[in-house]
Amino acid sequence: MATTGSPTVAEIYSSKFFDLAAANWAEDHEQPVEGADTVISGLFSELENEGFNERSLVILDYLLYLEKFLWPSWTYNAKDDHTILVAIAAVVKQRENTLNWDLFSKNEELFSDFFQRVLTLSSTSAIPIRTRTYIISFIDAAFRSLDSSLIRRECAPLVSISIWNSLHSLSTRDSLVNSSTGLKKSWRAATKKFEAADDVRKVRLRLERGWLYSIVLDVLRLSYAQGNDTNAQVIAYIERVLELLIDIISQLPTRRFSNTLLKDLNLGVAIKLSPAYKNEKNILLRQLHEILDQFMNFPIDDLTGVLISKEEFQRQNSKQVLQFQKIALDHFKEKLLVLALSNYGSVSKREDLLENLEPLTDDELRSLCQQLGLATEYSVQGVDTGRQLKIELLAYKFVRRKSWEEKCEALHSLPTEKSLSSAILKQTSAFDAFKPLPIPRLNLQYLSTSDFFNRAFELYRLESFFEIKSNIESIVERLKLQPSSRELKLTGFSRMAQRISRPAILETAPAKVGESHPAYVRAELYLELDRVSEEVQKEWEMLRPEEVVFLVALQAPNPKATNELEKIGVKYIRAAEVAGVYDHNNNPIHVPGASQQRNGQKPLYGRIARRRRLHVMVDPVTYSHDSDKVYDSVNFVFRRHQRENNFKSILDNVKDLTQTDVVLPDWLVDVFLGYGDPASASYENLPNRPEKVDLNDTFINWGHLTSSFEKMVVSAEGNLEASLPPYVLRETTKIVEPEGPKKTRGRKKKVAEEGADAKEVQVIEVSTYHAPNMGPYLVDARKKNTIPFTPAQVKAIYSGTNPGLTVIVGPPGTGKTDVATQIISNIYHSNPKQRTLVVTHSNQALNRLFEKIIALDIDERHLLRLGHGEDDLRTDVSYSRYGRVDNLLDRRSALLKEVARLSDSVGGQGPHGESCEAAGYFYKLFVLPAWKKFKSRDGIADVESLSREFPFHAYFANAPQPLFNPHSHSLEEAIEIADGCFRHLEKIFTELEDIRPFELLRTAKDRANYLLTREARIIALTSTHAAMRRREIVSLGFHYENVIIEEAAQLTEIESFIPLSLQINGSSKNALERVVLIGDHLQNAPIIQNLAFRHYANLEQSLFSRLLRLNVPSITLDAQGRARPEIAELYSWKYRLAGKDGLTNLPMCFENEEYKFANAGFKHVFQFIDVPDYNGAGETEPSPHFIQNLGEAEYTVAIYMYMRLLGYPGDKISVLTPYVGQKVLIQNILTERCKRNPIFGLPATVATVDQYQGEQNDYIILSLVRTKRVGYLRDVRRLTVAMSRARLGLYVLGRRYLVESSVEIRPFLERLDTNRGEGDKLELSIGEMFPSARACQEIDDSSVVVMEGVEHLGKFVFEMTTRKVEMMREEGRLPAPATVEQIAAADQTDERDMEDVDIESEVEDIEDVEDDMDEED
Repeated sequence: MATTGSPTVAEIYSSKFFDLAAANWAEDHEQPVEGADTVISGLFSELENEGFNERSLVILDYLLYLEKFLWPSWTYNAKDDHTILVAIAAVVKQRENTLNWDLFSKNEELFSDFFQRVLTLSSTSAIPIRTRTYIISFIDAAFRSLDSSLIRRECAPLVSISIWNSLHSLSTRDSLVNSSTGLKKSWRAATKKFEAADDVRKVRLRLERGWLYSIVLDVLRLSYAQGNDTNAQVIAYIERVLELLIDIISQLPTRRFSNTLLKDLNLGVAIKLSPAYKNEKNILLRQLHEILDQFMNFPIDDLTGVLISKEEFQRQNSKQVLQFQKIALDHFKEKLLVLALSNYGSVSKREDLLENLEPLTDDELRSLCQQLGLATEYSVQGVDTGRQLKIELLAYKFVRRKSWEEKCEALHSLPTEKSLSSAILKQTSAFDAFKPLPIPRLNLQYLSTSDFFNRAFELYRLESFFEIKSNIESIVERLKLQPSSRELKLTGFSRMAQRISRPAILETAPAKVGESHPAYVRAELYLELDRVSEEVQKEWEMLRPEEVVFLVALQAPNPKATNELEKIGVKYIRAAEVAGVYDHNNNPIHVPGASQQRNGQKPLYGRIARRRRLHVMVDPVTYSHDSDKVYDSVNFVFRRHQRENNFKSILDNVKDLTQTDVVLPDWLVDVFLGYGDPASASYENLPNRPEKVDLNDTFINWGHLTSSFEKMVVSAEGNLEASLPPYVLRETTKIVEPEGPKKTRGRKKKVAEEGADAKEVQVIEVSTYHAPNMGPYLVDARKKNTIPFTPAQVKAIYSGTNPGLTVIVGPPGTGKTDVATQIISNIYHSNPKQRTLVVTHSNQALNRLFEKIIALDIDERHLLRLGHGEDDLRTDVSYSRYGRVDNLLDRRSALLKEVARLSDSVGGQGPHGESCEAAGYFYKLFVLPAWKKFKSRDGIADVESLSREFPFHAYFANAPQPLFNPHSHSLEEAIEIADGCFRHLEKIFTELEDIRPFELLRTAKDRANYLLTREARIIALTSTHAAMRRREIVSLGFHYENVIIEEAAQLTEIESFIPLSLQINGSSKNALERVVLIGDHLQNAPIIQNLAFRHYANLEQSLFSRLLRLNVPSITLDAQGRARPEIAELYSWKYRLAGKDGLTNLPMCFENEEYKFANAGFKHVFQFIDVPDYNGAGETEPSPHFIQNLGEAEYTVAIYMYMRLLGYPGDKISVLTPYVGQKVLIQNILTERCKRNPIFGLPATVATVDQYQGEQNDYIILSLVRTKRVGYLRDVRRLTVAMSRARLGLYVLGRRYLVESSVEIRPFLERLDTNRGEGDKLELSIGEMFPSARACQEIDDSSVVVMEGVEHLGKFVFEMTTRKVEMMREEGRLPAPATVEQIAAADQTDERDMEDVDIESEVEDIEDVEDDMDEED
């Protein structure tokens, strides 16, 4: 069943199940429903008759039949039909990504009974195979949800040591059990548990320990049964079981004993020899078998979880081969003498091994297998146990197979038409959630870091290729190729494609040693850009070196072709990296849109002037296998948007990780893999935890400190109540005795009761120190924190300042960025030798964080911002690598001038200010001796004598105020001032010493690299930049101790891991001391376009969310200071449901004036407005996934215009929508009506919800768009983002019945309904201008006007605009009419803006396009 999309609301209401739902489960039920058995039996029969049609199952899911009817009605005596329906309903929820096991947790004993029934049904052959397939899917969903204690309790016995009762021989089992003391104890405990059980309990234990064995045997029976190789339902069942087995053995806790059983059953060989496998049409079965086989033989000790190194793996294999050869020599000397004397390499070759085994008879082969401990018989009939099985068993055991790392190494990072047409991409493109896929999954746990890298690389490669294929198909569609037998004809246009003649191969470099392909292949293309606009020309000229373009051979479409790409006219695709873009004079293009002329070259005009030469590096591996006809056929070059076209560098760097032994810190590795104590990486449990922690200026004053630790005892060294920060904290525990003994009889009882009353309490011991005077100038003054952090924020800052792993959950408006910056500041000041890496998902978020870091008391020379987003920083100083070098050199000049001035002031002779080296000598020979002489004088008894002896009086003569004042300074104060002056001088020379290498390094690149690896202490970059540049950064010898990742919930796991691996590990140890992850898993997850990769492979899983699932300790920021409390209540319920106490509101949300008053012109500060069809239409889809709603767009713009007429600033209003199509439509209407009108102008932004995460504005107008089906609005995380962007006003446009139809998002509507207008119509309060003087709860009903619809509001706004224009004309404030030239210029600007929001660009934008959850549409 292919994915057919989510049902529309109309389809649900008209469904045959709607009346059934209304009659039986319209209300919530806690107890079994009377007469439910009859209803369920009828429902089951109907669904079974239609083959459990996916559409019907999804409609029933939307009607909440599991939550409201099936599960509340289930009892121990329920029929099988009822049990099966509950399992199927859970599978559908898993498919919809809405399964929550908490549904079953109210009665854990009842769920345990249900799970046992499911297990029994799964191994009952009388149950139809299609039904059993669903049951296996349910069990698989359970094994992938082991973070739930409810599920873990049921699944654990199925893969415990007791399943070893099914091993083929007692000797094999005894050998395994006796291999360790722990296994002996576990086996004895399992045996005793069984022997002590009563008869009923023994039935359950037998089922649990024999379930996996019976399922595997059943699969073997079905695989060999005659005719089953063409039975689609049987094959689907086998595929599901293989998927389940993969999920079981790909996680260590479930692999530990089960993998031994699968190997004992020789499952890999037995399946491969079955007719079901041999049928080449069963592609998916064969692919799943390959993945299962790979995991079964993963180099890890199944029992201990220790990764087996390549050397140890080789040693174990050699030992097995030696045993094999010894048996051959002892028992089969005459026939296997050659094998017994062969070397290891010969035995591990399949051809040689089979040749050596050929002389053995069938009985001898059986004997040989038995002596090697290989089972050759099965307790199920039909499995072929003949000669072929025994030979394959021996080959399977001894023939060397490719490791996963070797397979990854063989995969290319650049696609061709073959890789883009691969079977796996076809399967993922046509994803059916009710069928497995042959791709690895990201689980809760991993076998090792290399296991994680291998999975991540394969998934990221497939996802990248899927996006590339989608881009190419989109470009070809826009070109509109026409069928033609003679020549290629096209009637369309795409700015991402250029027609070219055959590429000219300029150079083919000889192959490197050990390689068979050329070292590189350089080619040249001619781009004729005379027929495109200047904007498009500039886009082609802006192609950067190493950017990937695609050489495409297009031909007439062939609808009859079997290949998808050939159907649309794509014959060949070759990827190439850009080497350079040159103009018609062969000069490099440095400035897009401009041609360069060397001396003597005359400028040309016309077609030749706009010709560009594009030099590219063709993939040499593919080129070595290509024939000339490939490049003779190339007639187009395609490109992609730059920000989504970095796939190759990222893939190459991830591939490097698969081939490298990346070492995580010892304290982090178990937590990352998902094993052991989840709290083991927290600072409280680390051996290197510092005794004291300097929190610098985290606290405003003593009262702030004590209020931050209300539940702890705070003690001070001395009287600190009047002291100011910095504060140093030491956390200890003390035993507090009771205040007085209780009256008891008997001395022993009294002592016992006293001991019982004594309790252990946490104590915070606080000390302080005097922050030194840094100098007399304003620039010397320290910047101090002014934010009164909440107790939760302080807890997060304290944890992040300590070594270890800190996970901080930051709901909207709770100050995540402020917490991050304070942690960075504390680490910077407390660990002057350490370096910190700051990572975010987006440039926008990184710049926002970096701007706050700049405002801290951090020397700007220690700050560095990597990546292109640095250009958008709102600072006067450049923080890029080359910008920082220039700034340092400018700083050098300024400091040397100060040295020269100092030299003149003390009478120093010589050019001391000429260079850093000269300044260093001056400091050592003049400044330092003078200071030491001053400090060693004994005759300084008062301020006047100190002032006379101070050697640098002349230099500090320009200080803002006199240094020493005998009337206002004590001697101690004067000495501190003098020390501060010297610290100012010392800092000058320290800076110059740090800058000195930049004098010696001559090239800009060397200086920039030195800055990165030696000078910068806080380095900020995006996760994408880290992934792209990892190889380069590591090669420079970059090192760091701390990583802080903000927006961590929006990063995929590999994006989170790469920042942890940007350095070479010395002595097999990772230098990382701190990892701080800050994010919100209840807001947007990583954006993955393909539904298969997002839901099936779980590629949208972030490390942040996985750690929370693993119960790693986290700190939740619990007080918001962004929005009005009423608006915050719209989304704070999500955090209460997440097991937290919910969000409270900071005092500022009640005290600040802006929160006290209503929104001018509106009755409510937030409101849901139901928008009916406009011109007879609701949502429309002019192109696939480009969804628009004209009625909501018009309403949105009308509200915006109304607000502007009342005086609301345009920059305080933002327009949001979940869909790119609606964003473009609203932009078009705003451009048409408001852009050139000075009364209105444009809002601060029109953006998608995904784009706007992390941003905020005072007033938000939100258009939900959908009217037919919920689509990806069902993802609550997006609505959480959307509802939490507004500070003062939120106005939501949507369709009520649609929102009410989704149980996931209905709670948002329920809270919006607290301000529900009559008929969900917009309610205005007329007679007000911005800002309002009306209190929030103060409403004059006589001034309230209800807008009946968009037409009514449009007319109202038009009349207001007319009056506004007349009033401005009367007051003489009406601007003069625009001239013809101004109108033309504005039109050109509009055209450029429209090109910026071009539909083609928007749809192809990976960050904006609707994710494929809307492939449901």
